[in-house]
Amino acid sequence: MEKVKLTKQGYEKLKQELDELKRQLMFDIPERIKAARELGDLSENSEYQEAKNEQGRIASRINELEQMLLNAEVITENFNSSIVNLGDWILLRNLDTGEQLKVQLVSPQEADIFAKKISVESPLGRSISGAKKGQTVKIKAPKGIVRYEITDILMDED
Repeated sequence: MEKVKLTKQGYEKLKQELDELKRQLMFDIPERIKAARELGDLSENSEYQEAKNEQGRIASRINELEQMLLNAEVITENFNSSIVNLGDWILLRNLDTGEQLKVQLVSPQEADIFAKKISVESPLGRSISGAKKGQTVKIKAPKGIVRYEITDILMDED
């Protein structure tokens, strides 16, 4: 597996998820399976089947997280306020509407559109990665080409 670049915050979040899932797998799921077994015939026991399926899903996610964390390369803070890098917060201005947009450029594993964290592999992420402050970038969107100006590059969200 190739290296997975993560921000320090993203690494910690994945580590926390792993710890929570391990606790679930060790304590919660076995209790559910035990309770379902006590209900009788396992071949027609939906609670048992559901608990076993969830156990499999959790074990799979644990394996995925362990591999990611094992191959993680935490981005060091080499902040350069003139060039967009992974982990930076970027202020963009839509040149057609004037709307301001603030996003963080992150790895695909950390991407969360609701937290304004966009993947470096997304169309917007690819166009702003390595771009300079003041530069105009174009993104092909379903409604046509959208032009953004990179108005500022910040080290953190504030």
